[in-house]
Amino acid sequence: MDLSTTYMGMKLRTPLVPSASPLSESVDNIKQMEDAGAAAVVLHSLFEEQLEKERHDLDFHMSANTYSFAEALTYFPEPATFHVGPEQYLEHIRKAKETVSIPIIASLNGSSLGGWTDYAAEIEQAGADALELNIFYMPNDINTPAADVEQLYIDIVIAVKRKVRIPVAVKLGPFFSNLAHMASRLNTAGASGLVLFNRFYQPDIDLKGLEVRPHILLSTPQALRLPLRWIAMLDGRVKSDLAASGGIHTGTDAIKMIMAGANITMLCSVLLKRGIDQIGVIEHEMLDWMEYYEYESVQEMRASMSQRNSSDPAAFERAQYVRALQSYKRPVRR
Repeated sequence: MDLSTTYMGMKLRTPLVPSASPLSESVDNIKQMEDAGAAAVVLHSLFEEQLEKERHDLDFHMSANTYSFAEALTYFPEPATFHVGPEQYLEHIRKAKETVSIPIIASLNGSSLGGWTDYAAEIEQAGADALELNIFYMPNDINTPAADVEQLYIDIVIAVKRKVRIPVAVKLGPFFSNLAHMASRLNTAGASGLVLFNRFYQPDIDLKGLEVRPHILLSTPQALRLPLRWIAMLDGRVKSDLAASGGIHTGTDAIKMIMAGANITMLCSVLLKRGIDQIGVIEHEMLDWMEYYEYESVQEMRASMSQRNSSDPAAFERAQYVRALQSYKRPVRR
């Protein structure tokens, strides 16, 4: 059986791709992912704040005592002429490319236009095969209209695409008034792939310490319903490849996403919970299912249950809401 697929022009052995997580901070882990069957790896994210901090730190140290004596003004060029970024991340890309043969997808996480987008060019030069933009923007100004929020996403993609030739994917959340329209705009702006969806970690309140604290909850298989729905609805409507992210824990989870229209399925929580070797387990589960139901390839399955190919297209839309509620039966208590 042929598990191969394509994603942003890259030919992949299977649709199983570990997404950005702390696991990819180690080259040894990346090698283990390849050995377990990963078709590609998305590196942990480099954050806009990290890049801006380095720029500010350099500016501070270069400017210290500048006006103590006139000659100091000529010691260094202006800070604006420097292109500074965490060299460790670039070196990590180089080492990963030397160690494994599968594609390495770098990840930039940011929320504004600025110098951090210039760093994409250095990521390309370091050898990354593709770049994933993880755009995290939480608007809280009541005077900011939705159109401005959406335009920021578009402007970031355009700015990055001007810097690189490697394919660029956008990982975004579901919180848009018209996600289908937004997906189309991102594709037009140059996004070769869309990763659905980003997980925005929500704060919690510690009642004992009376503090607001971040609270990380790993995904469960139930989380796949949202990306499943939107991938099925976007298939055939946008030219960008679709990556499913969230709730994929088993081979059947991955198959559902592929049937909805996903090009690849991204794994994170299941690897953090059960270990990197779970990649191989999921692959074997996919093969067993395909053999039992006599599917010869991933391409044969892909998008077979998307909205445009479904016998009940309304099942992906609001018309199914009433049916779902009516079908619920309260458990009988004995």
